[in-house]
Amino acid sequence: MSTFQPGLEYALSLDQNDILAAYRNQFHIPKDAAGNDLIYLTGNSLGLQPKTTKAYINQELEDWANLGVEGHTEAKNPWLHYHEFLTKSMAKIVGAKPIEVVVMNTLTANLHFMMVSFYKPTAKRYKILIEADAFPSDKYAVESQLRHHGYDDKEGLILWKPSKENELASYNDLEHILNTQGHEIALVMIGGVNYYTGQFFDLKRIATLAHKQGCMVGFDCAHGAGNVHLNLHDSGADFAVWCTYKYLNSGPGSLAGCFVHERHAHNPALNRFTGWWSHNKDTRFNMRDEFDVLPGAEGWQLSNPPILSMAAIKASLDIFNNAGMDALVNKSRQLTAYFEYLIEQLNNKNIKIITPKNPDERGCQLSIQVKNANKSLFQKLTAAGVISDWREPDVIRCAPVPLYNSFKDVYLMVEKLKSVLND
Repeated sequence: MSTFQPGLEYALSLDQNDILAAYRNQFHIPKDAAGNDLIYLTGNSLGLQPKTTKAYINQELEDWANLGVEGHTEAKNPWLHYHEFLTKSMAKIVGAKPIEVVVMNTLTANLHFMMVSFYKPTAKRYKILIEADAFPSDKYAVESQLRHHGYDDKEGLILWKPSKENELASYNDLEHILNTQGHEIALVMIGGVNYYTGQFFDLKRIATLAHKQGCMVGFDCAHGAGNVHLNLHDSGADFAVWCTYKYLNSGPGSLAGCFVHERHAHNPALNRFTGWWSHNKDTRFNMRDEFDVLPGAEGWQLSNPPILSMAAIKASLDIFNNAGMDALVNKSRQLTAYFEYLIEQLNNKNIKIITPKNPDERGCQLSIQVKNANKSLFQKLTAAGVISDWREPDVIRCAPVPLYNSFKDVYLMVEKLKSVLND
């Protein structure tokens, strides 16, 4: 790890040597009332808009205006196959094979569709294991699946809890749960990067432990896609889902991604909900043929894709293609380590970073716990021009995103934090 130095001059020197620095200019940076750039550190909630997004969407609007229904085949990017324009790029980002990936629906909808296929409860094996502080919608989704199948949503839910001394989940605890209760667990469904602590879980280790006990395994990678190397294929997970509006910068409420491991690609007997977009492309428009499921992740589609949302995703994925995940992860590690260094330099006994120190166990997010603080601290920080994220009871989440955040951003954020703490 680099040895950092204090001071703004040093931060500026890091920016001058940053091979990805120019990518910041490809994004719209929110500004304050005076026209100055705000320090935007909430790409873990909503990524910034690429400047090319409007042109990508306008292309589809123009083709719709000029071609009408013929745009399905005659548009510059024919709508009939538009989701295929995203597949290879998205597969690279999440570490999967193209046959394993599709962009469709929204995040929690995809989670439910995956559980239709991979949560297969029996009288003796029906429980679902999640991390104790999972993102709320994941918890709501799995509880509703338990209820849907006739089980008690409290008795059927097993929580992987951290110890009282630590906010982070322990693999030893997970292994103990699986060794003692694995025979009752039908599905292990974990958030790949925990939204609260920023802990990046070892997906392959979890999948191996769970499969050893006969459990199906899925991951919600909403806070991982575009942030860390997920390596979904190599993880061996049965499925994964993620949104595209956080690190993937596709706009609020945009479409989501879905991964189904290659070993399930050619199993038409696998239970699923279906629609005409999961039907064989060659005979889809014959309309009266019996259902013939597509192989791979495409076989979980239901409806024709919403093109305007996909155009925004394509704009962002083209930027990712140019930058490359390896370069982004390398910068992320340096940027986050520098951020950590500056926080530690405050020497404030009331401040604790609850995100793992090990770079292999985190992405670009740092969760900063401020003892005895309340939301007024966060509000002061916002008034000072820092857009961050408050999580009750006392945590400020900040994500210095390598595509558009600078070392100067991080330096100024910590200076402003120091100021409001002393206010």
